[in-house]
Amino acid sequence: MDMNKIKYYFIVTASGVGKRMGVPYPTHFHEILGRPIFIKTLEEISKSKFIDKVIITTNKENIDTVKQHIDKYNINLEIDVIEGGSERQYSVYNAIKFINDRNAIIGVQDAVRPNIKANYIDDTYNQLLENKDIDGFVVGVPSKDTIKIIDEHGFITSTPKREYIFNAHTPQVFNSEILIKAYEMADKDNFLGTDDASLVERINGKIKIYVGEYDNIKVTTIDDLKFFEWLNMNNVK
Repeated sequence: MDMNKIKYYFIVTASGVGKRMGVPYPTHFHEILGRPIFIKTLEEISKSKFIDKVIITTNKENIDTVKQHIDKYNINLEIDVIEGGSERQYSVYNAIKFINDRNAIIGVQDAVRPNIKANYIDDTYNQLLENKDIDGFVVGVPSKDTIKIIDEHGFITSTPKREYIFNAHTPQVFNSEILIKAYEMADKDNFLGTDDASLVERINGKIKIYVGEYDNIKVTTIDDLKFFEWLNMNNVK
């Protein structure tokens, strides 16, 4: 397969409203290390050598502000900013329909997960090109905690082996054909999943974990923000 003929799109979801952060503006506009969180995310994405285009989904009223920040910080990426939906899943689906390319690779990334690394982006792309038996990758880390499964009354019913439990992060990267099909089926069935991978899983897609690092946190609360700043000041992984 000729890598030069396979486009790589990256969807960045930026539609949060800042409630958990306790600020009167969307969390992705909150400044960390001197710039908005989503700008730090885009700067890290721009280090990838494979990205053809980024599609940012955001609330309609914030489209111009997002564009202004991109111009201000001179992000070296080809970027389209489009309107998202009432749920993250609907926002991603809007972006997938905007891309409209069934012979590509599509990554999906949280705008407020600014410690994304270029190897998450590049390695998953390369591995999807090299292995046709894999439909997608989810960046994640092994759970440090023992997980308990409970019933509707709160009683523990089982304890899965911890070595099989991973915390799912973003990016999540897929062959576009199966991702589009998964979103079309979810839309048809009125199914709302927990992440992109869950939609692909329900149509029997083969997805692997790409083991990432614990610093790939999602910044949605003040505690997350403090932890992110501490990680970066101390260069901790």
